[in-house]
Amino acid sequence: MNYKGNRHLQWEDRLTIERMLKIKVPKAKIAESLNVCLKTIYNEIARGMCEQLTSEYEFVQRYCPDVAERKYQENLRAKGPEIKLGNDYAFADYIENQIINKKRSPGAALAQSVIDGIYFSTEICEKTLYNWIYKGDVFLNLTEEHLLYKGKNKSKDPDQRNRAHAAKGISIENRPQEIAERTTFGHWEMDSILSGKGSKSALVVLTERLTRYPVIAWVPDHTADSVVRVLDRIERKLGAGFRSVFKSITVDNGCEFQDCSGMQRSRQVKIPRTKIYYCHPYTASERGSNENMNRIIRRFFPKGTNFDQVTAAEVAEVESWLANYPRRILGWKTPQILFEKYIP
Repeated sequence: MNYKGNRHLQWEDRLTIERMLKIKVPKAKIAESLNVCLKTIYNEIARGMCEQLTSEYEFVQRYCPDVAERKYQENLRAKGPEIKLGNDYAFADYIENQIINKKRSPGAALAQSVIDGIYFSTEICEKTLYNWIYKGDVFLNLTEEHLLYKGKNKSKDPDQRNRAHAAKGISIENRPQEIAERTTFGHWEMDSILSGKGSKSALVVLTERLTRYPVIAWVPDHTADSVVRVLDRIERKLGAGFRSVFKSITVDNGCEFQDCSGMQRSRQVKIPRTKIYYCHPYTASERGSNENMNRIIRRFFPKGTNFDQVTAAEVAEVESWLANYPRRILGWKTPQILFEKYIP
């Protein structure tokens, strides 16, 4: 018979094992009496085995509960705190589904359970969840390979920065401080994600700096004309509201953003629809929201993806996922919830 009790043996259990071994009780019977599996008994006896001197001055190998207890306590201290997951399989399944299938970070997965109104007997913080994942033996399928990769920012040579071509519009140095501080709504960052080799198509990605709300648009080529047409479509959709939603857009010095006047020029009124600011060359950190957004998008469209084979529905699905992704920096609220507060 296989007894599946997975409890840890206690000091009293070790004394019982010693007594039963002295009267030659079979190990299977010992396991049955303590309600543990036979392998546990064999492991316990091996742990407590030591050399003892008999009254006849002979050395023999015997089980000693003191030795077994000491080794057990040493192993506990070496292993660290006991994992609190226990048999909370619903929690484990939920976390694995959120991170593996829905591509959320550990913190976002925990926040999503609160948003969904789902509570488990296991209550842990984000740091503990990361530790469990890195430990590698807590979850059945979830490993650190499923975590969002955080690349290192590459510093650029200042001389190389100075050799870069001048911006086509207003430098970020002249951008109002309130935009840098993210205290007001309506200021965006814009970038593009290129397709794999053999395709000219790309994604234009806009990120609102205060709410982190995303707008993703597929374009047939990586040109300034395509970027201007994206803004034209958004202006047609929002009408007069465009100027209050897109007060400014910060871009890099890529070739697709060189038509500053075209991006600023309204197709509906004579005044500019927005104001364009240009980052310093080779300084991606000045568009940190965009860089982070692009990194998450790459989880759905890895490098080398041919955007000619990506449908508008797939792009819209990723955009919706990002808009409804709870963010730590937003107090675990979603960009969608915050964005809607500013839209009439």
